[in-house]
Amino acid sequence: MSERVETVTLGGGCFWCTEAVYERVRGVKAVESGYSNGHVDRPSYEQVCGGDTGHAEVVRVSFDPEQITLREILEIFFVVHDPTQLNRQGNDTGTQYRSGIYFHSPEQEKVAREVLAEVDELHRGRAVTEVLPETNYSRAEAYHQHYLANHPNQGYCAMVVAPKVEKFRKTFGAKVAA
Repeated sequence: MSERVETVTLGGGCFWCTEAVYERVRGVKAVESGYSNGHVDRPSYEQVCGGDTGHAEVVRVSFDPEQITLREILEIFFVVHDPTQLNRQGNDTGTQYRSGIYFHSPEQEKVAREVLAEVDELHRGRAVTEVLPETNYSRAEAYHQHYLANHPNQGYCAMVVAPKVEKFRKTFGAKVAA
């Protein structure tokens, strides 16, 4: 088994949804909710939700590239969120909910741009996902980490997060962690 771990940062709307999916992916070693690509150092959730910090809600996904490739990570990403919605996902609206791939290396950028081009073609040129280097990342507050696991009966989790997890399970059954 590989000792190598690679990390990519993804913004796919609310980080609770994205985190819950990747916590169930075979080959993913860790998922951390946070804020990225804004201009305020270490913003609070309230500041990010206000829309003035420029940050996206993101998850840092650390994975073993011998068990799952970045391409596969991104294929899951583009199924569990809508890359054609500008600054929103469903009822969550604002620039903090934008679609983004925030890469950590030139190799990741190359793969991200290749996969995005395929997705954009599939969506007839309507994909709005940004591809940028990760900058000004900070970890979200502790109560945002492992949100679905800690709040399975909360309304948003039941109505929004759980259906995304189920969509992942149905679409990518072979990639679900044991």
